[in-house]
Amino acid sequence: MALVEKPITLGVIVGNRGFFPKHLCVSGRATMLKVLEQEGIRAVIVGEQDTPYGSIESVNEARFCADLFRAHRDEIDGVLVTLPNFGDERAIANTLRWAELGVPVLIQAFPDDVAHMSIADRRDSFCGKMSACNNLRQYGIKYTLTRLHTVDPESESFREDLRAFAATCRVTRGLKHARIGAIGARPAAFNTVRYSEKLLERSGISVETLDLSEVLGRAQRLDLAAAAVRGKREQIEAYIPTKGIPSESIDRIAKFGVVVEEWMQENNLSASAIQCWTAIEEFYGVVPCTIMSMMSNQLMPSACETDIAGTVGMMALAYASGQPSAIVDWNNNYGNDPDLAVVFHCSNLPKSIFSDRDTMIRAEDIPVMDYQAILAGTVGKENAFGTVVGRVKADPFTYMRVSTDDLDGKVVAYVGEGNLTNDPLLTFGGYGVVHVPQMQKLLAYICEQGYEHHVAMNLSSVAGPVYEAVNKYLGWQTYYHEPAATR
Repeated sequence: MALVEKPITLGVIVGNRGFFPKHLCVSGRATMLKVLEQEGIRAVIVGEQDTPYGSIESVNEARFCADLFRAHRDEIDGVLVTLPNFGDERAIANTLRWAELGVPVLIQAFPDDVAHMSIADRRDSFCGKMSACNNLRQYGIKYTLTRLHTVDPESESFREDLRAFAATCRVTRGLKHARIGAIGARPAAFNTVRYSEKLLERSGISVETLDLSEVLGRAQRLDLAAAAVRGKREQIEAYIPTKGIPSESIDRIAKFGVVVEEWMQENNLSASAIQCWTAIEEFYGVVPCTIMSMMSNQLMPSACETDIAGTVGMMALAYASGQPSAIVDWNNNYGNDPDLAVVFHCSNLPKSIFSDRDTMIRAEDIPVMDYQAILAGTVGKENAFGTVVGRVKADPFTYMRVSTDDLDGKVVAYVGEGNLTNDPLLTFGGYGVVHVPQMQKLLAYICEQGYEHHVAMNLSSVAGPVYEAVNKYLGWQTYYHEPAATR
């Protein structure tokens, strides 16, 4: 996911209105550019020699700025409108309309200083922001607000808003250009992971398919002495402890990984969903979990059971946070506490979300390669090696589920935040105990709306910017589970 590593680039509009103090544009522009640089954000902005004070007010200035943005449209991830004084709402709206970028827009207004409210220094950005937003709504341009109506760009409050907006930009741009590989058909018993390729395509998400038999056939033809196979085996053994795993199983996993990796590179795919049972175990003799875990850990999310919509949720969280996502089941209650639950998978969870020696409760919490205990009774233990098992560390997390509502012809989602806990639990696979405020309300929503049992999770707190991206800018009907607040 190169987009996560790419610095965010924002088009910047400095609003101005003629009868307000001009020096505020000069100082405000300089302050905002300094903050953007400190936050590692590139700016595309008209020069001070191009328009008065490098601000935008007239029709010609709006056209000039729009042309500049259009020339950099492949670089620009979002637009920041900054109002050091009242600003001209028409110029702002016209610039955005004529630029035709289709990216998120953040509106920021400078606060007035009550000690400097004379005609020489008063900003009136407080009022101007309302006018700018009014015009953007008239023009049908979507926009994001700072949490405070007026906010100093150098404050921590604005910096947090800016980081959240950057996450929203990454999610929006990333999903609009996403390419996902679907390897194999969904397991016959899992109607729950049905999805609509057409609805995803409408949002810019393309799905490339590959029959599982082709993967297995290509893998079986690979020579164990091939450099790619030897290299993949070395990567596997460096990634996860493999004590007690048959050597031939690791070889099969390595060959499977080589085939999947080459196919994804050839087709410019950045994520996947794989038919993980039971054909691969019966006809190839391993589970694909380790390869999926390794890809997810490298920010190339990979979901179980050919759950493409689940992969989309994993991608959104990874774009927002820059950290690996996992796919898990909302799996069990935990005792009698209505806000606790157990999350679980067999598992293909990325290594980085598991407990390590600094966070473990028991030595068994540290991830190792093992066998798929559920399937072993059916396909035989010898055909079920390759899971990555352990306990997820106790950290805050964001959860998300994306689904295609084929009956109503739309993409829908829910998102929220909780905490993984250290509550005692002895079980198998990849697992953790989660605390989600008002979880019974969330579970009722999931069941009433007919969502899948899979959910994407990410050890970060990014529900806000993800919600903003998918609900506002992608137009997906999204429920934000915010027990402590009303949205």
